[in-house]
Amino acid sequence: MLQGVNVALGVTGSIAAVKTVELAHELRRRGATVRAVTTDAARGIVHPWALEFATGNEVVTEITGGVEHVALCGRDGWADVLLVAPATANTVGKMAAAIDDTPVTTCATTALGADVPVVVAPAMHEPMYDHPGVAETIERVESWGVDFVDPRIEEGKAKIATEDAIALATARAASDQPLADTHVVVTSGATTESIDPIRTLSNRSSGRTGRAVARACYVRGADVTIVHDGDDDLPYATVEPVESAAEMTAAVMDLTDEADALVSAAAISDYTVAYTDEKIRSGQDELTLKLEPTPKLVDTVREAYPDLPIVGFKAETEGDDDDIVERARDLLARADLSFVVGNDASVMGADATRALIVTEDGYDVFEGDKADLGGRIANELVAFC
Repeated sequence: MLQGVNVALGVTGSIAAVKTVELAHELRRRGATVRAVTTDAARGIVHPWALEFATGNEVVTEITGGVEHVALCGRDGWADVLLVAPATANTVGKMAAAIDDTPVTTCATTALGADVPVVVAPAMHEPMYDHPGVAETIERVESWGVDFVDPRIEEGKAKIATEDAIALATARAASDQPLADTHVVVTSGATTESIDPIRTLSNRSSGRTGRAVARACYVRGADVTIVHDGDDDLPYATVEPVESAAEMTAAVMDLTDEADALVSAAAISDYTVAYTDEKIRSGQDELTLKLEPTPKLVDTVREAYPDLPIVGFKAETEGDDDDIVERARDLLARADLSFVVGNDASVMGADATRALIVTEDGYDVFEGDKADLGGRIANELVAFC
């Protein structure tokens, strides 16, 4: 996600500075090279030696005759992106007013003037975050193209965002954003058909591939809506929670009017059953459930939106690559899809996967983890948006 990206990490005097050692490690785990810049206040919270250990590079603690701010964030500087995390109310205000009295604010002014992407992760007490002046300064700085990673409001504090959310925002800012100004809808995971108030029919899909696609599209600049069985907050997508196949289809139909692409990665139930309001009593010798087929989501969407780019998925439990490709091509032609991702169902729930990217012209074999597959699918989608 951040492979080959140079990140200048500006650390200011919030208590959340204690988290920057792990944040720097996380950025490096995702492929970034990191150099830290600190304010005097930050040095009272986290020692430069800790940041040097975490980044593997010397820490800038003052601006000297070496003009470190220009070397890092100038037009020909080292950094691909400046990440200020954590950012205090004081630092955000100084950024808005171009006040350069700390190494971090001096780097920020230089980066903004040199068109280096800037990401800010604020952290402070909630009343400070809610101060109208702070809100105005955030709005002003955002108007210059700076990306803010919203804090988590907990225990009366605007706590710094998670490492994952910050890393994703940093990757997005450093990307050339080929999916900018597009809205991508992604379906993910399993759907569940209720039998009675207790029992359900479902499948083994974990939703990892769908979430990986959503993350990858976000990093490439898209606005993403993920439709799945969950109402958790995701830093990379708007969540549309659903449970059944009918609910997922209805939600997607509501969303696609304003969508630029649909990635139908969910393992949608092929059958549903008549719901019983009361629990079916146990102890019966036999119980027969009458299953009825559910409409195919991609067919329903294609009929309503003939020009919408749609990516389909095809999971199989038998046959070799040729068999999977043949069935994927049947789906490709039937629903006029952009391309189809075919795979053996044995990868459900696993971190690693093997998939076939099937197009009208042929197919490619992908082997790796699902995060990388998400990136591959997002890259393929660019051509259709």
